[in-house]
Amino acid sequence: MRLGVTFAAVAAVALSTAALAASFDYALKPQKVADGVYTLIGKTENFSRENGGNIVNTGFIVGDDGVIVIDAGPSKAYGEQQRAAIAKLTAKPVVQVLLTHAHPDHVLGLQAYAGLPVATLTATTAALTQSGDALLGNLYRLVGDAMLGTEIRLPNAVAADGAVTIAGRKLRLIAGSGHTDGDLMVFDVATKTLFAGDLVFFQRSPTTPNADIPTWLATLDSIDALDFAMLIPGHGGVLRDHAGIAQTRDYLQWLRDSLQGAARRGLDMPEVLQLPLPERFRPLAALKTEYERSVSHLYPAYELDTLPTVPRSKPP
Repeated sequence: MRLGVTFAAVAAVALSTAALAASFDYALKPQKVADGVYTLIGKTENFSRENGGNIVNTGFIVGDDGVIVIDAGPSKAYGEQQRAAIAKLTAKPVVQVLLTHAHPDHVLGLQAYAGLPVATLTATTAALTQSGDALLGNLYRLVGDAMLGTEIRLPNAVAADGAVTIAGRKLRLIAGSGHTDGDLMVFDVATKTLFAGDLVFFQRSPTTPNADIPTWLATLDSIDALDFAMLIPGHGGVLRDHAGIAQTRDYLQWLRDSLQGAARRGLDMPEVLQLPLPERFRPLAALKTEYERSVSHLYPAYELDTLPTVPRSKPP
């Protein structure tokens, strides 16, 4: 008898969980930015239960024979609603998913694309293999019910740097790094539209949990040299110029110089957290939060760089 009651309770919880996940509405509205090219613009705030983790830009390209999706969003529910939004615009099937990098707001919607080719850089697959469960758990903690039912799904194909034709659409896949160890960009040749992923932020403070700032700055220089007509950043509004590249570069250079200078002056972390932030960055969303996060995971390395090198003793 007790066993029957337990099964009934579990079933009730399962049904309640499914209903909660299904009830979160991301209100996704694809924005057409060029011929056959669409983006879904997320908020520029921090993760919250209110936004369901929708702080990311995703997109899709409609080719002759199908649809290419670029990033799957932060949850199973997002991925399903993203796919439904695509189906409202075209009867062509989704034939390919491309992931820009391993951060959870870009990849956790993959369950909606089961059975399809999902390609990304090898470094991204490695990061998800190693840290995917931790990323998933953290987003559950931050976002809550919108994540219900979400599980890790790994990419099943490698995206190689260079020209490729998918669904009759000519693309250029560009391998970069700096924001993470693997940052894939997708360039649509016909419209000169660049999906830059989180290598470019606009009007939103860059996130740096896996950043290598010198490498990131070098990658920004290479993006600056590209002949694009439209740039879709990982966070922030669609751009028709290089303003997002310049803003991201300016912030990263200031962050590097500020932390290096603080370490050389011998400041401890609480003191660094109290340093004034430049007035020009005040309009950036999530500035205080992202600065504090950057200090917490970047500053120890800058402090270490200031320590004197202890010479090795010669063997007797």
